[in-house]
Amino acid sequence: MATTDADPARGVALDVLAAVRERDAYVNLLLPALLAERRIAGRDAAFATELTAGTLRLRGRYDAILATLVGRPLAALDPAVLDVLRLGCHQLLSLRTPAHAAVSTSVDLVRSRVSRRPAGLVNAVLRRVAGADSDTWIDRVAPDRAADPFGHLAIRHSHPRWIVDALHAALGGDLDETERLLAADNDPPPVTLVARPGLATRDELVVEGATPGPWSPYAVRLAGGNPADVPAVREGRAGVQDEGSQLVALALAAAPLDGPDRRWLDLCAGPGGKAALLAGLAADRDVLLLANDRQPHRARLAARAVGASTAARVVVGDGTVPAWRRDTFDRVLVDAPCTGLGALRRRPEARWRRRPDDLGALTRLQARLLDSALGSTRPGGIVAYATCSPHLAETREIVQARLARDDVEPVDARQVLPEIPDQSDWWLQLWPHRHGTDAMFLALLRRV
Repeated sequence: MATTDADPARGVALDVLAAVRERDAYVNLLLPALLAERRIAGRDAAFATELTAGTLRLRGRYDAILATLVGRPLAALDPAVLDVLRLGCHQLLSLRTPAHAAVSTSVDLVRSRVSRRPAGLVNAVLRRVAGADSDTWIDRVAPDRAADPFGHLAIRHSHPRWIVDALHAALGGDLDETERLLAADNDPPPVTLVARPGLATRDELVVEGATPGPWSPYAVRLAGGNPADVPAVREGRAGVQDEGSQLVALALAAAPLDGPDRRWLDLCAGPGGKAALLAGLAADRDVLLLANDRQPHRARLAARAVGASTAARVVVGDGTVPAWRRDTFDRVLVDAPCTGLGALRRRPEARWRRRPDDLGALTRLQARLLDSALGSTRPGGIVAYATCSPHLAETREIVQARLARDDVEPVDARQVLPEIPDQSDWWLQLWPHRHGTDAMFLALLRRV
C-alpha cells in the first residue's frame, strides 16, 4: 500500500476500501493499524475514520447516484476509480466538504494512485454530484416510497434490500420503526468500555466527557478519543465492549439456578469480551469458567482478554462435538456465529459482505451449537443463546424449534433484566434505535 500521499487521510481511506474489496479486511482492525503506521493522528485521523466508515456505510446510496452519471455499468470501472468516486460522494453529500476541495483532492488521488487517464471522468462526475444535495439525489434515484417502500428505504438508508426485509420482519412489520433502525445503523456508535469485575471500577472509566452506560453496571460510554488513553484499558483491567454484549454475560450469571453453581462454559468464546466479563464474575463467586473456541487465533484472543484470571481456562475445540462429558456445566453461554446484522453501525463493511445464502449454513451451525450447549448443561442448569443479529431465522426460529422438545423450558429475561425497557416477550431483543446498543438477541433456557 502506498504511504506517500500528499493527502494522507484520503490515501489511507482509499487503501482501506481496497483492502475490504480485495481481501475482506475488517475496518475496525485495519484502519487503526494503518493510522498508527503512518502516524496520522488528531483531526486527520478523525477525518480518515469518518471518511472510510461513512463511505462504506452509504456505498449503496452513492452507487445508485453514480450509476446515473458514469455512462457505463459501475462494474466496468476500474475498482480503484470507483472507490475514489465513492469517497468523493461522501465528502460532497455527507461531510459537506466544499465542492472545489472534494473534487480537486479526488482528482489528485486518482492521478497519484491509478493514472492520469480517469482524472477527467472523476472531475466531471463529481462536479455533477455537487450540483444537488443528498435528499435531492435520493428523490431522483430511489424508487417511489409509496410504490416500493423497501426499495426506497434500501437506497435512502443504504442497506441491501434483503436486509431491509429481514429487519422489517424482526420489528413485526412496522415500516416507520424499520426506518428508524436503518437510520441508526448509519450513525457512528459510541465507544463503550467495560470495567472488568475485580480489576477496575466504573468510576475509573468516567474520564472527561464519558458517561455511565444506562443498562450495565460495568459500562461507560466515551465521548470520543482513543480508548487506549484510559489507563485501565491500557493495563487490561477494562476493555471495549458494547453494552448489549455485556448484558448477555450478566443475564447468564444472574439467571435463577437451583443446585450447585461451580462450573461455567463459554462455548464460542473468541474474541473474548464476554469471557473476560464472565471470568470476573466467576472469580467473585468461586466458579471456574471454561472458555472454548474452535479457531486457535480466536482462542488466543480470548486468552488475552481473560488475562491472568485464575477463574478461567481457555481451550481450543469444536463446540458441536465437545471434548467434555455431558451434563457437566451449571451455566453455558453459546454466542453463536451469525450474520452480524445487529452490528452494522459498528462494522460498516458487513452489510455488503453478507448474502442471504449465508443463512442456511449459519442456522444449521447455530442449531447444532445450541444442542451441544444444552447437552453440556446439567439438568436444572441455564443456557444463554445469543446472536448479534435480530434476523428471525437466527433468533426466535432457532429457539422455538428447540423448545419443541421436552428437555428444555424458557426462562423469562424480563425477570432477569427488569431494567431494560421494551421487552414484550420472554426473550430479549436489543436495538440501536431503542437502547443505543447493538441489536443483540438473548434467550435464556433451562435444561429439564
